Amino acid sequence: MLRHIPNTISVFRIFLVIPVIYLILKDSWESAFILVLLAGVSDGLDGFLARTFHWESKLGATLDPVADKILLVALFIVLGFKGVIPQWLVILIIARDAVIISGLMLYKLMTDDLKIRTLFASKLNTALLILFVLLHLFNLAVVAVPEYFFSILTMMIVVTTVVSGALYVILWSLYFVKHTKEEV
Repeated sequence: MLRHIPNTISVFRIFLVIPVIYLILKDSWESAFILVLLAGVSDGLDGFLARTFHWESKLGATLDPVADKILLVALFIVLGFKGVIPQWLVILIIARDAVIISGLMLYKLMTDDLKIRTLFASKLNTALLILFVLLHLFNLAVVAVPEYFFSILTMMIVVTTVVSGALYVILWSLYFVKHTKEEV
C-alpha cells in the first residue's frame, strides 16, 4: 500500500488544478499561492519518496510529469489570461510541450515503442516554471517583488524551454535512428 503514496501525491496535484484556477480567476491570490506552493512541495515529495523507498513505478514515471504539465500549463494559461505573465511566454511554453508530445506520439506511432526519459534540462525548466509562478503569486499575495527577479527568471525560462525542447527533438530523433537500424 505505501508504495502507491508517490502516485497518490501526483494525482492530488492534478486535482489541485481546478481550485487553483478558480482562485486565480477570483483574484484570491493568497489562497492560490498556498495551493501552488503545496503543489510545488508535493512535486518534490513524490519523487523523493519514490527514490528513497524504491517505490518507483511505470505509472509514476508517467503520472508525475503529466501532473506537472497539467498544472503548469493551466497556471500559465490562466496567468497569461489575467495579464500577470506575458502571453508570448505562455505561447513559448505551450509550443515546447506540443513539440515534445508530438514527437513522443510520432515516435510511438512509427516504432510501436515508448521511451519516456525526463532530461535534466526539462527538470530544471519545470523547477524554474514553478518558481516563476510562485514568485508571481507571492508578488500578488504577500509583498512586491523587484522586477529584476522576474526578468532574470524569464530569461532562464526562455533558455531552458528552448534547450530542453531542442534536446527532446534530438533525443527522439536518435531513438528513431537507433530503432530503425535495429530493425534492418
